[in-house]
Amino acid sequence: MLTMLRKMMYRARGFYDGRLADERFRLDPYHSKFWRKASAGKWEPETLAMLAAHLDKGRDYLDIGAWIGPTVLYGARKARHVWCFEPDPEAFRALAWNIELNRLDNVSAFAAALSQEIGVARMAGMRGEKGDSTTSLLNPGGLAGSDVLTLRFDQFANAVDLSGVSLVKMDIEGAEFDVLPTLLPWLQQHRPALLLSTHAPFLPESERAQRMNALRDQLSFYTDVRDDKGTAGFEALTAGRALTRFPSFLFSG
Repeated sequence: MLTMLRKMMYRARGFYDGRLADERFRLDPYHSKFWRKASAGKWEPETLAMLAAHLDKGRDYLDIGAWIGPTVLYGARKARHVWCFEPDPEAFRALAWNIELNRLDNVSAFAAALSQEIGVARMAGMRGEKGDSTTSLLNPGGLAGSDVLTLRFDQFANAVDLSGVSLVKMDIEGAEFDVLPTLLPWLQQHRPALLLSTHAPFLPESERAQRMNALRDQLSFYTDVRDDKGTAGFEALTAGRALTRFPSFLFSG
């Protein structure tokens, strides 16, 4: 009952008053359970620490897979400009609301998915819920799916100035295995830090090791890699945890 009353209060007020690490925000009231967790420092504190370490007001941030915006909001307070993509229609509505609630005029948000080609694709959440954080191009036949616009990264990069990007975050629920290769020429040229979330368990078990090996080889031009537990070395990309869990990796240098 108390939880329901809180939700009603937040929705009547129009926002949840919360924080992400050292920054306070007004946050959409329909995800108050998540925002309470994040405000308590229990949602990916290592991710926010990486953003703080690699962003400043002289550089830009590219967020691929923004969901409802925790990393976008925090990044906007730390970086000069944020470019972000979120194709799930319901998640994008919350993302846009959170950007508006905080009057962030340094964010360019796009309701599209980066892919291998321009077109329209079907995607759905791995748990069968609209707007949750697991919406993936790998699940076109899932429940509560949506048709989304897809763009190629090279065309986006040719349309805007990304030369000031110091950090790229990619968290796209398994599509990274197909999308990341389209960024490789640009990554090699500009060498921003790359925060990559991997989702090998969303692949058939017989493909996981090969696809993670391919990621390791494709990103070998970076001189340093560390996973979200602090383990250093490219071997972490093909270790057992990378094949059975959902670790993130920071590439730099």
